[in-house]
Amino acid sequence: MEQAIGEAASLADAAGYKVEKIVTQKNLTRSRYGVGRGKAEEVKVIADKLKPDTILFDEVLKPTQAYNLASVVKVEVIDRERLILEIFERRASTTESKTQIKLAQLRYDMTRARESVRLSSAGEQPGFYGIGKYEADAYLLDIKRRVSALKKKLEKEVTKRQLHRNQRAKEGLMSISLAGYTSAGKTTLFNALTGEGKTTAASVFTTLSTATRAVGLQGDKVLLLDTVGFISKLPAYMIDAFKSTLEELSYAELVLLVIDISEPAHEVRHKLASSLEVIREFEVPESRIVYVLNKVDKTGVDDAFEKAGQLGILSSKRVIPVSAKTGFNLDQLRDLARSLLFETEKVQDEIGGS
Repeated sequence: MEQAIGEAASLADAAGYKVEKIVTQKNLTRSRYGVGRGKAEEVKVIADKLKPDTILFDEVLKPTQAYNLASVVKVEVIDRERLILEIFERRASTTESKTQIKLAQLRYDMTRARESVRLSSAGEQPGFYGIGKYEADAYLLDIKRRVSALKKKLEKEVTKRQLHRNQRAKEGLMSISLAGYTSAGKTTLFNALTGEGKTTAASVFTTLSTATRAVGLQGDKVLLLDTVGFISKLPAYMIDAFKSTLEELSYAELVLLVIDISEPAHEVRHKLASSLEVIREFEVPESRIVYVLNKVDKTGVDDAFEKAGQLGILSSKRVIPVSAKTGFNLDQLRDLARSLLFETEKVQDEIGGS
C-alpha cells in the first residue's frame, strides 16, 4: 500500500499537481464508480470542504466510471492512464516522442469515444463531454483517421532506426541498452558511462526518447542507448506507442537492467517484475540481461546482494552492485560488459552456468 501511495504521489508531482488529501480503499470494486458508493460519498464530503480542481484516481477507470464518479463528487476525475499521459506530454522533447504521446492520447480518447457511441445507442447519457450520438460518431472517425496518420509517421521512424542498425552492423558496432523502472537511475548511469550531461531528476519519466552515444570499453567501441523508464500498470497501447523506442531492446547485444536496490525489498521485487514484463514483450533472452544494482551508496553492497538473493537473480552470475552517482564499481561494470560482448568463450561459460 505504501509503495502504491508513494508512486501515485510521484506521478501527481511529475504532472504538476499538489496533493492535498489522500483517500484509500483496500479492495476496489467493479461498481459504477470504481469504488464503493460509500467511498464515493466520502470523497464528495472531502471535495466539498477542500474545493480541489481535480481528483486523481490511481487506477484505470472505465469511461462510465470516471463520468459517474465525477457526477457524484462534482469535480473533474483523472485516472492513472490520463495522468501518465499528462506527464508524457510535459516531458516530450523530440518530434518522435511527441508523436508517440499524441498517438497514445488518441487511443485513450478512442476508448472513451466508443463508449460514448455505445451509451448513445442505448439511450443513456454519453458521458464524453456531453456530446450526442452523431457528434460522437464523427469524433470517433476523426480519431481513427488521425491515429492512422500518426502510425504511418512512426513507421518512418522505425524504418530510419532499422537503417541505423544496419549501418552499425556493417561497421561491426555492438550496442548496449539501458532499461529499468522509472527513477531507477538509468540516465544518471548513462551520464556516468558516457560523460554526457543529460537531464536527470528524482521524478518519474525524465527520459522519453532514446539517446545513443559511443563509449569505449578498453579499446573496443560500443553504442550505449538510454530508453524510456517502465512503470506498473502501463496499458498495452502505451507500450505500443513507444514501440519504435523500446524495440531497441530487441536488437541490443546486452541490456543493462538498472534496479534501485536501495528501496525496500518488496518494492524492488514489484518494480523488477514490472520491468521484466516489458522486457519480455520485446523477446529479450535472459542471457543478454545484466542486473545492475544501483544506488548502493544509499544502502551498501551486502544489503544489495542480500536483496538480489531474495529476488532469485544471483544465479544468473550477471549481477553487479554500482553507484552511478559516486562512480562505485563502474569500471567493473565496463569490464563485465566487455567480457560478455567480446570474450566469446567467457560468454558461453556464463550462459551455460545460468
